[in-house]
Amino acid sequence: MLRRIVCVIVAAVAVVGALAVPAGASDDSRHGTRYYLALGDSLAFGYQPTKVFDQGYVNQLYADLHAGQPNLVLTNLGCPGETSRTLRVGGICPYPGGGSQLDTALAFLRAHRGKVHLVTIDIGGNDVDHCVSLATGIDLACFRQGLVTIALNLFAVVAQLRHAAPDATIVGMTYYDTVLAAWLTGPAGQQLARQSLPLSHQFNGLLTLLYRLGRFRVADVAGAFSTDDTTPLPGGVPLNVARICQWTWMCAPAPLGPDIHANTAGYGVIAKAFEAVL
Repeated sequence: MLRRIVCVIVAAVAVVGALAVPAGASDDSRHGTRYYLALGDSLAFGYQPTKVFDQGYVNQLYADLHAGQPNLVLTNLGCPGETSRTLRVGGICPYPGGGSQLDTALAFLRAHRGKVHLVTIDIGGNDVDHCVSLATGIDLACFRQGLVTIALNLFAVVAQLRHAAPDATIVGMTYYDTVLAAWLTGPAGQQLARQSLPLSHQFNGLLTLLYRLGRFRVADVAGAFSTDDTTPLPGGVPLNVARICQWTWMCAPAPLGPDIHANTAGYGVIAKAFEAVL
């Protein structure tokens, strides 16, 4: 299955090469207003179950950047529930003219050609999240189909964004592994947590490959969350599990948890992962 995905991507590399324009400094972007365009799902939106939506990684990253670049203006198109397909074709969040998030982003890039300093994107989590649950375990067929869907849709998104913004810094991100929180539920959950790690590698490896084909930088959010570090802490909880509990709502009691979204501190960690590659 992964070989099939790679073959699809490799067959399309020539298209990316045709669309890509060598990056260079734009005279227009050196003066006046510059823009930060944020794209993605509920993480870009900044969702938290507390209904606090202004502490997401986009908000925190923008605050840090704006401190040194006061002429930088943020436009955040992040849409809760967005998948790689709906980002491209629409159907979740309303955008001007009834188009998709991608349509809106491309229109924004055309309207501000040469003035978009930074584009960030996170997408793909909603394509595979539903394939894993504590009750039923991992549905491998669902997961593999999710990877194929991501490959086909995100490749098109990456190519179009790079063509529309040849000079912009564009950064995509990998994801943390929320399934690790199952470790706390007992032996069956611990087995599920261990099984999730190779799937996380496949998922994030695919995202990284697609982003790099478009000359995007990659924010290593999985690494920032210590996803592969199983070092036991005092009490026996592995570090990667502790990070998920510390920086997301997965281990929070009801009604706020379990929830896959980062908390304010976790969004700060994600923001720093983006800053590390700027």
